[in-house]
Amino acid sequence: MWELTKSFRFEAAHSLRGTTLGETSEEIHGHSYRAEVTIRGTPDPETGMLIDVGVLERQLADIRKKLDHKLLDRIQAIGPATLENLSRFIWDSVQHTGHVVRVSVHRDSCGESCTYFGPQSQVKSDGR
Repeated sequence: MWELTKSFRFEAAHSLRGTTLGETSEEIHGHSYRAEVTIRGTPDPETGMLIDVGVLERQLADIRKKLDHKLLDRIQAIGPATLENLSRFIWDSVQHTGHVVRVSVHRDSCGESCTYFGPQSQVKSDGR
């Protein structure tokens, strides 16, 4: 089993209401982001690749174009522009590309990151 991770960077602004950070987060402010998309599988015997990297690069370029130098609050499909919602938004945009197993979004300047592993079946409170 192999995993291939491809990353891209983007700059974007957002605001977040209702946090304990108060006015600091409620004002529009920007971050430098790094996103990573990881695909897992077995390489195609003919090409030796999990996925044609050119296909993945084009898909990530399309996502980057939607996010880079944008006010994320205006992208309705994201919802509140949190790391959690950004990682899910990117997942939703690339899940058809291959066997995506995780999407991570990093705000290195804040020392924060969030990883989304896709929809999971709900675990009941009794552990089943």
